[in-house]
Amino acid sequence: MRTTRDRLRHAIAFEVIGLALCIPLTVRVFDLQVLEAGPLTLGLSLIATSWNFAYNKAVDALMARHLGRLEKTWAERVWHALGFELGLLVMTLPLIAWWLSVSLLDALIVDLGLIVFYVLYAFFYNWAYDRVFPPPAVKPPHR
Repeated sequence: MRTTRDRLRHAIAFEVIGLALCIPLTVRVFDLQVLEAGPLTLGLSLIATSWNFAYNKAVDALMARHLGRLEKTWAERVWHALGFELGLLVMTLPLIAWWLSVSLLDALIVDLGLIVFYVLYAFFYNWAYDRVFPPPAVKPPHR
C-alpha cells in the first residue's frame, strides 16, 4: 500500500494544481467574481482534500486486499474517478447552494460543471501521479 506520506503528497498536489486551474475557469464560465469563486473553491478544495485522502486510502486497502495489487486498469481508473466525484457531490452540493444563495438545482448545475472538470482532471492526474510515483508492489491475497 502507499504510505500516509505518499497519500498526503498525492492529495495536496492534486488540490493545489486543481485550484490553480479551477478558480480562473469558475470565474469565467459561471460569471462569478473572484471573491465569490475563490473562497467557495477553496472551501470545496478543503473538503475534497480530506475526501481524497480518505477515499484513496480506502480504495488502496480494498484493491490490495481483494485484487492483490494497486495498479489500476483503465476501467478501474474511470470507476475510481466517478466514485470519488459522486461522494464529493453529496458533500458539496448543500455548501454551493448556501454560498451562492441559489437553489439546489442551480447548485447542481455549478457542481456538475466542476465535476466534469475534476473527473477529467482526476483521471489524468492519477495516471500521471502513478507514472511519476509508481505504486508499490503488494503481496497477492491469501486464499
